[in-house]
Amino acid sequence: MDELEFYKLQASGNDFILVDATSRKVCAEKINYRKFAKIYCSRKFGIGADGVLIIEPYRRTLLKMRVFNSDGSEAEMCGNGARCAGLWASRKADGKLKPKRKKEEIFKFNTKAGIISVKAGRDKKTNEFAASGRIKIKMIDPFDLRFDLPLKILRRTMKVNYVNTGVPHVIVFVQGIDSINIEKIGREIRFHNKFAPQGVNVNFVEVESNCRIKIRTYERGVEGETLACGTGAVASSIVASRKLGSRAPKSRLKVITKGREVLEVCFDAAGNRIKDVWLCGEAHLIYKGVLNLV
Repeated sequence: MDELEFYKLQASGNDFILVDATSRKVCAEKINYRKFAKIYCSRKFGIGADGVLIIEPYRRTLLKMRVFNSDGSEAEMCGNGARCAGLWASRKADGKLKPKRKKEEIFKFNTKAGIISVKAGRDKKTNEFAASGRIKIKMIDPFDLRFDLPLKILRRTMKVNYVNTGVPHVIVFVQGIDSINIEKIGREIRFHNKFAPQGVNVNFVEVESNCRIKIRTYERGVEGETLACGTGAVASSIVASRKLGSRAPKSRLKVITKGREVLEVCFDAAGNRIKDVWLCGEAHLIYKGVLNLV
């Protein structure tokens, strides 16, 4: 029976199985990642996770990150997954870096959505990378920003907003976010013909102030609500900022997730053109283990 080392990580309660396919010990061509994700993301019969991160070699200092949802589908990108991958990369690289180290190191990943940069900080006392830490991601520039799209859902018409932050997202503004039936409404929007064939992630957003929002997300691929969604936090922040009438060249919003972590999203804006987008939040290495592959 083949054995495979893996890492279990989480960011804002969004948890992942990470496989280091940069190692010669991992024979990637023997693993069907779609099947792997379906089996091992199961919380009853596997390790349990929202998704699987596969880290492959690419070129020089650039790694490739592939993201598989728990249903086996491959996603374009994942913000919380990227934070976990950045934490993993920092610990893997720690022993290989030169003695004179910076307070932050930058790691780059090639994803299906484009190249993202990840900043990992060091412990102030030991100057080493820890098993937990605040990780910053430079996202791709969002595109296809659209407001107030009419959508017929459950026999009524509602207005939604759309933006692609590497992953397609719909944003719905609500009041009383804790009482919203996320599973029912989110599923209807996720599979709506307007967003076929790839579907969308659906974010329900309640505005607390001009710089603070609450968010709950229905994620495609997981097909249910997750405790957090990084690309969704970014999408919601961008749309909320524009809808609130902000025309400031630089915006910074705090995003309260279902998992109760407060993420920070920063970006530059010129009209509907958004650039220099950063997502910041905690990431944690839970454990390292060995699988007997089935």
